[in-house]
Amino acid sequence: MMKKKSISSSKASLVLFLCQMISALDVPLDSKLLEELSQPPTITQQSPKDYIVDPRENIVIQCEAKGKPPPSFSWTRNGTHFDIDKDAQVTMKPDSGTLVINIMNGGKAEAYEGVYQCTARNERGAAISNNIVIRPSRSPLWTKEKLEPNQVREGDSLVLHCRPPVGLPPPIIFWMDNAFQRLPQSERVSQGLNGDLYFSNVQPEDTREDYICYARFNHTQTIQQKQPISVKVFSMDSLNDTIAANLSDTDIYGAKPVTERQPILLTPTGSTSTKVELRGNVLLLECIAAGLPTPVIRWIKEGGELPANRTFFENFKKTLKIIDVSEADSGNYKCIARNILGSAHHVISVTVKAAPYWITAPRNLVLSPGEDGTLICRANGNPKPNISWLANGVPIAIAPEDPSRKVDGDTIIFSHVQERSSAVYQCNASNEYGYLLANAFVNILAEPPRILTPANKLYQVIADSPALLDCAYFGSPKPEIEWFKGVKGSILRGNEYVFHDNGTLEIPVAQKDSAGTYTCVARNELGKIQNEVQLEVKDPTMIIKQPEYKVIQRYGQVSFECIIKHDSTLLPTVIWLKDNDELPDDERFLVGKDNLTIMNVTDKDDGTYTCIVNTTLDSVSASAVLTVVAAPPTPAIIYARPNPPFDLELTGQLERSVELSWIPGDENNSPITNFVIEYEDGLHEPGVWHYQTEVPGTQTTVQLKLSPYVNYSFRVIAVNEIGRSQPSEPSEQYLTKSANPDENPSNVQGIGSEPDNLVITWESLKGFQSNGPGLQYKVSWRQKDVDDEWTSVIVANVSKYIVSGTPTFVPYEIKVQALNDLGYAPEPSEVIGHSGEDLPMVAPGNVQVRVINSTLAKVHWDPVPLKTVRGHLQGYKVYYWKVQSLSRRSRRHVEKKILTFRGNKTFGMLPGLEPYSSYKLNVRVVNGKGEGPASPDKVFKTPEGVPSSPSFLKITNPTLDSLTLEWGLPTHPNGVLTSYILKFQPINNTHELGPLVEIRIPANESSLILKNLNYSTRYKFYFNAQTSVGSGSQITEEAVTIMDEVQPLYPRIRNVTTAAAETYANISWEYEGPDHANFYVEYGVAGSKEDWKKEIVNGSRSFFVLKGLTPGTAYKVRVGAEGLSGFRSSEDVFETGPAMASRQVDIATQGWFIGLMCAVALLILILLIVCFIRRNKGGKYPVKEKEDAHADPEIQPMKEDDGTFGEYSDAEDHKPLKKGSRTPSDRTVKKEDSDDSLVDYGEGVNGQFNEDGSFIGQYSGKKEKEPAEGNESSEAPSPVNAMNSFV
Repeated sequence: MMKKKSISSSKASLVLFLCQMISALDVPLDSKLLEELSQPPTITQQSPKDYIVDPRENIVIQCEAKGKPPPSFSWTRNGTHFDIDKDAQVTMKPDSGTLVINIMNGGKAEAYEGVYQCTARNERGAAISNNIVIRPSRSPLWTKEKLEPNQVREGDSLVLHCRPPVGLPPPIIFWMDNAFQRLPQSERVSQGLNGDLYFSNVQPEDTREDYICYARFNHTQTIQQKQPISVKVFSMDSLNDTIAANLSDTDIYGAKPVTERQPILLTPTGSTSTKVELRGNVLLLECIAAGLPTPVIRWIKEGGELPANRTFFENFKKTLKIIDVSEADSGNYKCIARNILGSAHHVISVTVKAAPYWITAPRNLVLSPGEDGTLICRANGNPKPNISWLANGVPIAIAPEDPSRKVDGDTIIFSHVQERSSAVYQCNASNEYGYLLANAFVNILAEPPRILTPANKLYQVIADSPALLDCAYFGSPKPEIEWFKGVKGSILRGNEYVFHDNGTLEIPVAQKDSAGTYTCVARNELGKIQNEVQLEVKDPTMIIKQPEYKVIQRYGQVSFECIIKHDSTLLPTVIWLKDNDELPDDERFLVGKDNLTIMNVTDKDDGTYTCIVNTTLDSVSASAVLTVVAAPPTPAIIYARPNPPFDLELTGQLERSVELSWIPGDENNSPITNFVIEYEDGLHEPGVWHYQTEVPGTQTTVQLKLSPYVNYSFRVIAVNEIGRSQPSEPSEQYLTKSANPDENPSNVQGIGSEPDNLVITWESLKGFQSNGPGLQYKVSWRQKDVDDEWTSVIVANVSKYIVSGTPTFVPYEIKVQALNDLGYAPEPSEVIGHSGEDLPMVAPGNVQVRVINSTLAKVHWDPVPLKTVRGHLQGYKVYYWKVQSLSRRSRRHVEKKILTFRGNKTFGMLPGLEPYSSYKLNVRVVNGKGEGPASPDKVFKTPEGVPSSPSFLKITNPTLDSLTLEWGLPTHPNGVLTSYILKFQPINNTHELGPLVEIRIPANESSLILKNLNYSTRYKFYFNAQTSVGSGSQITEEAVTIMDEVQPLYPRIRNVTTAAAETYANISWEYEGPDHANFYVEYGVAGSKEDWKKEIVNGSRSFFVLKGLTPGTAYKVRVGAEGLSGFRSSEDVFETGPAMASRQVDIATQGWFIGLMCAVALLILILLIVCFIRRNKGGKYPVKEKEDAHADPEIQPMKEDDGTFGEYSDAEDHKPLKKGSRTPSDRTVKKEDSDDSLVDYGEGVNGQFNEDGSFIGQYSGKKEKEPAEGNESSEAPSPVNAMNSFV
């Protein structure tokens, strides 16, 4: 079978419907194919489990199913067969299982209460519905009762009981007066969850006789009214007047004034209570308190925090609302009522239980005869649900035996199935809080191959873009797919094609020669079939003359060009846009074939103009900016912005419209071009003005469209060519009535944040878009291409909902619908989202490396299967690192580099490699979650290259006729050195060069004595190294033979060396001559004829840092001394390092680290000076005696915990401080301890200098450390080396 490539997520629309099992067949959703294939029944629609019906209307119990052959339907009622033929009031819809019970023609709804279940059956099995409980709604009248008037003293608490009749479903309670106006509520007066009206303290204004409780039964659209309740509040002043009128002047009288009281809870009673709520529901907790002043309620959760984003406070914080509760929300919730006199509290112990919910619902399974498969049914809940299986609606324990079936708890295992094994299985998960029932069929099919793609289908693509040729197929067993080009072409293979699991052939980069006829062949053991498709490759559309930036004076004329080139078989259309919107509807804009002309330009024409060229296959665009400037002003007329309009008036008020009129203000010599109308929503966003519309300047009335449930105010702004007027005074307010929402949330998305969830988000409606109170959202989802029902939940006015327990990275259909207290918005459109990604499972295989040259390699790998990516394929990462140099055979700090290749690319180039080195690499696949496992490390080696220049060239011991040359190995040999090439020639007093002499020197030599030279003659030397590949860059130097045996006194600059990085280089040199010379550094690109660039060196330092260099570039450099007759050194050539694709940061090269090390070294130096001064104060004394008496503390090691010197104290201040390196106990000094070599201060030449030109090594020299036993000395590492080894 062909090698299959992974398909990118952007082409997910090509992926056909997949069944649950990897071994199961893929059944395309082709209507013609589905009509021909046998299929067990599937329930597609059914009534809800708890079905409350209107007793005045016919009862419709839905049961729809599909299958091949079409299924028949039967019903049970209360567990027994329901014979509908014997009941004249009951009928079943044709070709359906839906029951219609005729109530409007004499039937009684109460007679049909019960539990109903539908069965759909054909020859391949039987599917069953949920148990549907039918109950008619009830809206009983209030029982008559005699209500006594409530007489209450001012400041006391009061509860007016509603006690509504028990209805089905429970009614919605609200309080109104006789005028049908809602009673105002506040922190002092509010309605409880049970419908009672609570007064924390009564006031005289609470006196009234029409407190009426209403119960609204939504199901029957009826409202029941309780008898009015009378409340009379006695104030202290009136009570005192009454007492005074009945007593004599000598009597003592007077009622107590209103007494302030600390809070007490009216509901709930007692100090503690309990509440049980189900997972996913809304938890409502209530605390209402009495007290004077009115108490304030606060909520806390003991031992935890209230859940963020799910917690809301209602009814003036008396009600705590937590949406979408889970087991984690269990705990103790405390409400605290507080006023200035004290507080009261109540603790509610909340326990969250859970009805069963799916972890893995069983999925339909399609198998070929002899194949294996499984049905898995996993659910969770609190308490843990019980799992039971049924086969064709019968408990599996008593169902007919099937030898291919084995039940193992929540799993049914099928082995070597046959056609008779087809059936519908039901999984039931139940606990005390509910149940779940799912049908999943097992369908055994044996079908020859079929190709569903139409014959000779034509595909057209643009050159250099992907081409996708479909070959949708079906067969059982699953057919193998092969592709051929042409009628008698050979089978297609190779990296230039991608073969997808669904049969699609992808040509990643289609060229002109890719056009032609392609043949798809599908075969299995039952047959073979083929189909041909055609591919045409078109030339891309291009804009060969683009519009250009223009500046034009006002009232002038301007033209933009847009000349295109396109495929002759494609018809292009050209569209012009202004500021990404359509051109103004203005006759001044003239659109020609290749241009856009604007006549009589005004300030409003200023902006960006875009030419868009579209064909049926591609689209291109180009833009240019037009700037309009003012014409020379005419001083005679003064123009100004208009005055604001006035006298705004609203007329013709309707539910969705109103007419606004106004009087314009003075236009101030510039005609008013238009009026802008703005509105304010005093109900939702008071103080914020929004754009409503605009009308021409000749119009002073406008009909405005309005939204429901908005308190409108309007204002008008006049506009002329000068600018905008100040806003007019606002109009009167107009409050529109509430209505259903007109629109649904926008920007609905589904993106998983974890591998087992789906986070559904949306942009909430604005306040005025709600169209009424009680804005909520109905969130619905179902797995795409799986025959599942929609799962829905209604949430509060939030913008996110998390679906848990989803499979990893599967597509979901999602929709979010708005609703308010008056009803639902229109049916929303569906969007596609994906559940969460997980890390990829496998590493790329077959990793191959082809070395192209000494610094470049190409790596290939096989793509990982799409199903193992478990997310959106973002690309591949290649990690590679140098193991060792083959010339030095020494390992170094591993610096891993990373290259990222986007998309499904399966090869890449590795630049910047070092010649003659051993490398390792591995490849990892990357998705939105992260990286997958690494492939096994692949080892490859780079060939030899040319070496760098020798690290130094020194010329010493000049005599009358000889010079001694010494040199160092190249910093980067890049291979095996074969020899050195020395060239030299004399230079006369006029700097003219003499004949050039060349000498080849063996590679194992490091010095040479040149004899038979002319005395008192200057020579220029050119020196480089060679490998088998060729010669490297050269180093130059100059020297003079002496006139006699006396050393010459002329000044000179020699031994110029460089240590280069990517963007800078450290230059150092040696100077012989008079003191106080002023140096400069000149440099330029090697081989360039440009002038030398010059940098002045501060002071008399013998080093300098060149910055701002270009990576991977060869430079020439020389050093000179001012005031010495223009004397300068010979030229040196160096090359900066290549720019790395990605590298890890070496902390030792960071400026802050080097500064820190310098500060530490300076501090240690100061401490040593102080110790030296303090010790010398004690005078001279015998060192030998002291050392015999006490061990020298300086020989003791530094403390490992804090890095300080071991135990210095005032008692030992008289000890001398030793200079240089420490002497071991055997009183010998090792030679290597006193060598002052740069090698001690870093790793080769690159370790000599920091970026600012200073020595790193001067603070990291060697230091003896005496161990507890023996005389062996150890070397303390430098800070740089220590940090490199740490990193």
